[in-house]
Amino acid sequence: MRRDVKFLVPLTIIMTMIWSSGSQAFFFGLPRALKHHLTKIALDSPMLPPIGHSRFCLRYPDDCKVHGIDFRRRNIALTAERWQELNSVNRQVNRDIVAKVTLGNGTFEEWLIAPQVGDCKDYAITKRHELLASGWPSRAVLLSEVIVPDGEHHLVLVVRTKEGDLVLDNLDANIRSVAMTYPDYQWVRIESPQNPKYWASVRLPMAAIHAPIIQSNQS
Repeated sequence: MRRDVKFLVPLTIIMTMIWSSGSQAFFFGLPRALKHHLTKIALDSPMLPPIGHSRFCLRYPDDCKVHGIDFRRRNIALTAERWQELNSVNRQVNRDIVAKVTLGNGTFEEWLIAPQVGDCKDYAITKRHELLASGWPSRAVLLSEVIVPDGEHHLVLVVRTKEGDLVLDNLDANIRSVAMTYPDYQWVRIESPQNPKYWASVRLPMAAIHAPIIQSNQS
């Protein structure tokens, strides 16, 4: 029995090294723009959620619950399979929903999952819904409000991984890092990882603030 234990210990170490090596190898296989500009945004002071999000939670209560509780709060590793899943969901939802122009400030607008015609909010919540259904924890998929260059408020989905935060956006076919959206986007607020019903203001890391303008083409 003791001989078996002695054998299992080095085997466990070897398997851990193989997994870690494989994960690291995939990281270096990411698009160069992502690999060199992955950063993490920080949550600042609490903020009220958008009014539309509060009504969204009444209509889709399960999407506003905490999914995948992990008291150790481990970060999600960006494996090849997860990267492929993110790209698939991002592009599929961008294709499936026909974009429409939203008039007014959106105060009384309904946020709908997978409508035939919709705006940025419908794209973002649909992507999040799909990833939650695929087993992603709610702490890793956060809706976030930004301001685009023309002054309009815009909703995107931020996916938090061990390597850095990614942006899924209906205005871009490619998945981008936070740094790749700066200085085009002004970040306003984001869902709390601890509870999707609560939101907080966003504090960008210095690496993102001082990042050069980066092309989002990942081909």
